[in-house]
Amino acid sequence: MSQKRVHVVVEGRVQGVYFRAYTQEEAIRLGLSGWVRNRPDGSVEAVAEGDAEAVARLLDWFWQGSPLSLVSRVRVNEEAPIGETKGFEIHYG
Repeated sequence: MSQKRVHVVVEGRVQGVYFRAYTQEEAIRLGLSGWVRNRPDGSVEAVAEGDAEAVARLLDWFWQGSPLSLVSRVRVNEEAPIGETKGFEIHYG
């Protein structure tokens, strides 16, 4: 099972529409570790790590997002896995 880690920025109508909560729910369902947070520019930023296939599914999911979101862009940067296993958290502030 190959591991993958990605740093993602999602743009569009993604704040105030429960995007972080839905992201957390989906990441946990997929067995991923990492975090998600709002950015001052109105986008949402996330880091996800785990099974490469599960990470790919989360990346596909980002285009769908929460029911009220409207995603216009998903920027992805791959990073070296660090063995993160703490669960998937929402960061505030």
